[in-house]
Amino acid sequence: MTATSADLVVGPLLRYVDATSASVWVETREHSRVSVTCDGRTWSASTFAVHGHHYALVELDGLEPGSRAPYTVSIDDRPVWPPEGSTLPDPVIATLVPGKPLRMAFGSCRTSVTHDEKGNRTHGIDALRTYALRMGGVAPAHDEDPDLAEPRWPDLVLFLGDQVYADETTDAMREFISARRDIEQPPWTELKDYEEYAHLYSLAWTDDTNRWLLSTLPSAMIFDDHDIRDDWNTSQAWRDEMEATSWWHGRIVAGLASYWVYQHLGNLSPEARLEDEIWRRVLEHEGDDELDLTDVLDAFADRVDQQPTTYRWSYARDFDDQARLVVVDSRAARVLDPDERALLDPDELAWLDEHLRGDVDHLLIGTSLPFMLARGLHHLEAAGEAMAAGAWGRRGAGVGEWARQLVDLEHWAAFQDSFRKVAEMAIEVATGQRGRAPVSVAFLSGDVHHSYVSEARLSRRTARRSPALRSHLIQAVCSPIRNPLSRNMRFATAVLSYGVAGPLGRLASRSTKVPNSPITWKYAEGPWFDNNLAFLELAPRSLRMWWVSGKVVDGDHDAPRLTKVADYTLGD
Repeated sequence: MTATSADLVVGPLLRYVDATSASVWVETREHSRVSVTCDGRTWSASTFAVHGHHYALVELDGLEPGSRAPYTVSIDDRPVWPPEGSTLPDPVIATLVPGKPLRMAFGSCRTSVTHDEKGNRTHGIDALRTYALRMGGVAPAHDEDPDLAEPRWPDLVLFLGDQVYADETTDAMREFISARRDIEQPPWTELKDYEEYAHLYSLAWTDDTNRWLLSTLPSAMIFDDHDIRDDWNTSQAWRDEMEATSWWHGRIVAGLASYWVYQHLGNLSPEARLEDEIWRRVLEHEGDDELDLTDVLDAFADRVDQQPTTYRWSYARDFDDQARLVVVDSRAARVLDPDERALLDPDELAWLDEHLRGDVDHLLIGTSLPFMLARGLHHLEAAGEAMAAGAWGRRGAGVGEWARQLVDLEHWAAFQDSFRKVAEMAIEVATGQRGRAPVSVAFLSGDVHHSYVSEARLSRRTARRSPALRSHLIQAVCSPIRNPLSRNMRFATAVLSYGVAGPLGRLASRSTKVPNSPITWKYAEGPWFDNNLAFLELAPRSLRMWWVSGKVVDGDHDAPRLTKVADYTLGD
């Protein structure tokens, strides 16, 4: 019997890669043994099961630093990847070169619709797929810019939330749901259980071009609200409303369980995975029978939803002494009690405090939600939180909660205590109070469906008591990869964020007596609203970023051309 591509349901995804190790994740059709062969050596792992689905994470070790070699995937010793007849290059595993400056792609918010004229008309051109077509040699760049004409591979891509949309489903997903259950009953066309999450990930990650890219470009991920549901954990009132439904418990358990399988497991280094309570069960399993994690993983997901301090979704990694990447969970670790409201619970805040340190050239903080919003919008969100807490009395509290849920006033700015504490941490790093000050302290974010760069400085009050900044303190946003706002919503967002919200926000924050921010900031680039993917390139004394998008040329929707949206450089 010969294995076919059908035996490989999703993947392979190339996940955590360092100088000497790599991790390859797959979903298979049946219980099997998965092998990865690279540079004459083979590593294998047996699948584990969750709700009738089968997964393996193959860990490759002892690789040569700075090597770049093709690899193949076999299921029960039968080759399944790369697929026969593929016109794309063979997938490769490229280990990191010690001391080499980091190059990274990042972005958020990607829906999975067709790439034909209809899909491009409703959702825009997929920036990730356009980049894959360029890297695969299928389509030339539209611009002659050297970053596009002869692009260099990044060391990894960081997906900053909304990798899948569990609440805003596509026609293909709705067709799958309606074949299983009555979509006139709750939760209607939203996801209900693990089976539907598994299908959603399959839709997101198996179109040929993006699948190839994810098989050869290492990836790291963190969830945002749409991975679960819009406004996930906005407030205690929001959570109470969800928990009163008949379907929320099944949704959150399936969402977190599938997130651990499809996204989180591959974020971890081999050493960190050894500390993971679920992964240890996989490693400790003996015998030829397949380990079924269904009950264990469901119980785990239920527990960590109700008791978020019992597990950490955040993670960090160092790239020698040139860069540290700290990726923060800004959704599940929230404290929603109105009297103790925080975007990060005390344990998560302490973990972040430990990892926000200098002694690296660049400190990168990945958080799905922008830390620095448009200034007016920041003030409005802060005022909304104060109103909901009673700054304008009981009636004002009701209006504040209504507005918070209606227009998504639930970013860092809407958790002012957490915002100020993390801002103070960033200031201490940037002023050299936590080791050698980096060249840059950069927040990398998504979520807001427009992109921009902000540059921060100390507020006047902070400057009087603090040493001067020795680092560039910036916010870089890349959103969406593929889910643009309509033109009317773009106009409304621009007016609210950059026009009306300015004076109204300042007035509202003053009237609700919101404490002053320890930093102030302004826009250096943007905003821009099209689908795009961002790139970051570090050097010992500088940082450079650029954003790319897709452009249809001569009506060829199958092979859009890569075009540059913007450039940004700081340092020498």
